[in-house]
Amino acid sequence: MVGLHIAVGGLLIALNLAAFLLGGIQWYRNKPSVPFWYLLRAAQGSVFVQALLGGLLVVTNHEPAEDLHYLYGILPLVVSFIAEGARVGAAQRELGEVDFDSLPGETQEEIALQIVRREMGIMAVSCGVIFFLGLRAAFTSGL
Repeated sequence: MVGLHIAVGGLLIALNLAAFLLGGIQWYRNKPSVPFWYLLRAAQGSVFVQALLGGLLVVTNHEPAEDLHYLYGILPLVVSFIAEGARVGAAQRELGEVDFDSLPGETQEEIALQIVRREMGIMAVSCGVIFFLGLRAAFTSGL
């Protein structure tokens, strides 16, 4: 089980780095990216699986070299939930009090693109944070 935890940890680090880079580049270019969302969901899945495996290791009395490993192992899950909460509110922050349905089609499209860009930015930053937390977790594991 330890080997699987290590493998999923490596996958978590790689997927979050890739999502961070792709999302950041597409955010900077002001272009929506469908592949980013698939990569993001895969990265989030790896966070969940890694936390589950880590929890199983804890209940089977496996211990890392440093207690900080527990913190770095749990924080990616917390960051993921916080980012999703912030993403959900992105549309409302972009729209404000505007009645979206009453706007002309071009304006609706512009606002929709700004919402997607804001959401991509939020989620890309969260992937960057999770990437660095994953690295720290790896370095405190004792391997």
